[in-house]
Amino acid sequence: MDHNTLNFSTLLILVGLLVSASFAKNDFGHCERVVKVWADSSLDEEIREDKHTLRDLLFFLHVPRTGGRTYFHCFLKKLYPSYLECPRSYDKLRFDPSKPKCRLLVTHDDYSMTSKLPRQRTSVVTILRDPIDRVFSTYEFSIEVASRFLVHPNLTSATHMAKRLRSRTKGVSTLEIWPWKYLVPWMREDLFSRRDARYSRGLHTMDSNDSYDMEDFAMPLIEYIKHPAAGDLVHNGATFQVAGLTNNSYIAEAHKVRHCVQKYKILGKYVLQVAKKRLDDMLYVGLTEEHKESATMFANVVGSQVISQLNGPNASLDIVDKTEQGSSSDSDPDSSEHQNSTTDKGASEVTSSESGEATELNMTVGELMNAYEGCISNLRKSQSRRRIASLKKISPVNFSREARLHVSEEVLQEIRSLNDLDIELYEYARTIFYKQHKTTLQTFTEERWDNDYGITMWKVFPLAAISILILFLFLVIVNARRRTSKVKM
Repeated sequence: MDHNTLNFSTLLILVGLLVSASFAKNDFGHCERVVKVWADSSLDEEIREDKHTLRDLLFFLHVPRTGGRTYFHCFLKKLYPSYLECPRSYDKLRFDPSKPKCRLLVTHDDYSMTSKLPRQRTSVVTILRDPIDRVFSTYEFSIEVASRFLVHPNLTSATHMAKRLRSRTKGVSTLEIWPWKYLVPWMREDLFSRRDARYSRGLHTMDSNDSYDMEDFAMPLIEYIKHPAAGDLVHNGATFQVAGLTNNSYIAEAHKVRHCVQKYKILGKYVLQVAKKRLDDMLYVGLTEEHKESATMFANVVGSQVISQLNGPNASLDIVDKTEQGSSSDSDPDSSEHQNSTTDKGASEVTSSESGEATELNMTVGELMNAYEGCISNLRKSQSRRRIASLKKISPVNFSREARLHVSEEVLQEIRSLNDLDIELYEYARTIFYKQHKTTLQTFTEERWDNDYGITMWKVFPLAAISILILFLFLVIVNARRRTSKVKM
């Protein structure tokens, strides 16, 4: 190659680099404009002055793996009769949201669902969880549900059985619910692939004691979190869901905005702004880790208002045909997450004995909390039995809090890096939670003081009056005796 040819090649390379740099700059500029336009329009939405007042329709934005199923079965189903639940099919609405025929909507849909609801008559509540724990839980649950299909001899058989079950069931299968309809089939295929490879090699042992790194039995956690599917559905999932930008969004530009934010992390600050505003405008924001305080606050902030609303003298419920409404109403996203097992009988009987209808329309907050405590105890026992039975199919894998301690710091740091938006949003949610918890506690204490003070005064006043009367009579008698004594002398 002569000198001129070399110079020409070098020139072509430089031109190529300049074109690429220009294209990248233009692409970033385009992405920034798209994200900012969406964020500005979202931030311009009306700010509610009465955000802590329950409106006609309660939308529970259920972020996966935050304990929302517990709230649905042990709180909301105790408060709302089934005919007041909105029918939902998880990929499309099956009710007219402009008509007040339902009062409760619980789904894994993101915030964009509110665009289909009567905004001025809708209150939103949600629960957030520590992002690291939520990633662990999502990974574990994906594998747990997928492992139930391993009773079949091969993947084809399992897939066909899943389709037959979905066609027969009246409820909603896990495989029809976002994000599990993407994550579970992915894990199911992976588990069968690893089982087939293990059998073909005659391997029945493993080299690792780390349940999150047993590649012969299940996808290692590090492989899972680096997969594009996890990048699209799991990482920063709470932020995208609260902002209304999941791949299940009703917003036309959601895919483009999410893609731009995932490609250029610096643009994530705009999504965070919107997500934080959404939380600010919600009726209630709970924390999975603050279980007792969250439940108490939910009962006092949401439960008390539902009770008052449904039983008040001016309550105006549109009582629809209960048979029609009940037959079309879907299960809660989490309630049916376990109904796709082919032989696990307990999986299809999860909710019947644990939830039931609303107990009493005129219950008190105290009675609601008592019902919640009994319900959650049964629910946890059921979940534990189901989890143990499922994980036996991929033994020796055994997910637990203790097992998580064996995960390396490098993997944990990778999870933190991939969920930076969720980590910041969670800290913001904690601030909101503690502020509202303090306000709720103060209000509750003041009301209790007023009630106790009033009751005490009603009890003390008669006693004080009687005491004064007795003292007065005593003094009169003493004075009378003194006068009598003086006369005798």
